[in-house]
Order: sequence, then structure tokens, then C-alpha cells
Amino acid sequence: MPRPEVLERIQDVEQEADEIVALAEEEREERVAEAREEAEEIRQEAEAEARELREQRLEEAREENEAKREQILEEGATERDELVERAEFRKDEVIEHIVDTFKEAVHAQT
Repeated sequence: MPRPEVLERIQDVEQEADEIVALAEEEREERVAEAREEAEEIRQEAEAEARELREQRLEEAREENEAKREQILEEGATERDELVERAEFRKDEVIEHIVDTFKEAVHAQT
């Protein structure tokens, strides 16, 4: 091969190599951009799932707290009713005891 042809062939191959490198660089940039987009989508989905799970757990905790509150209120009402019932039951005894104590005090003074 004569020299000008060899030089021309080398230049053609170099140009072809430059084009291949440029194409590979474009493809790499596209893949990186796609990977970033996919990573962002995954991150957003994970955040959405985390928010949803947090809200679900918060709602469950609220419901549990409300149930405990209602139970405590019911137990308190039951205890109050029992105390009132016992007080009513002993009311006559207490009145009688007070009257007896008063009478004794009056007799003791006379």
C-alpha cells in the first residue's frame, strides 16, 4: 500500500474510533441518566410506602389508645357505681352510728 492510502486508512480508523468512543459516551450518559431516574422513582416509592406505613401505625396506635381510654373509663364508672352502692348500703349504719354518738355526747354532758 502506498503511504497516502495508509495514512488515509489510519485517519479513517481513528475517526471511526472517535465516533465509537463518542457513541459509547452518549450511551453511558443515557444509562447513567436512566439509572438516576430509576433510583429517584425507587426512592419516591420507598418514601411513599414509609409514609403510608407510618400513617397506618399511627392510626392503629390511636385506635388502641382510644380502646384503652374507653376501657379505663368503663372500669372507673364501674368502680364509682360500686362505691356509691356500698355507701348507700352503709348510709343507714353511719346515720345510726352518728345519732348514737351524738346521744352519748349529749348524755355525757348532762
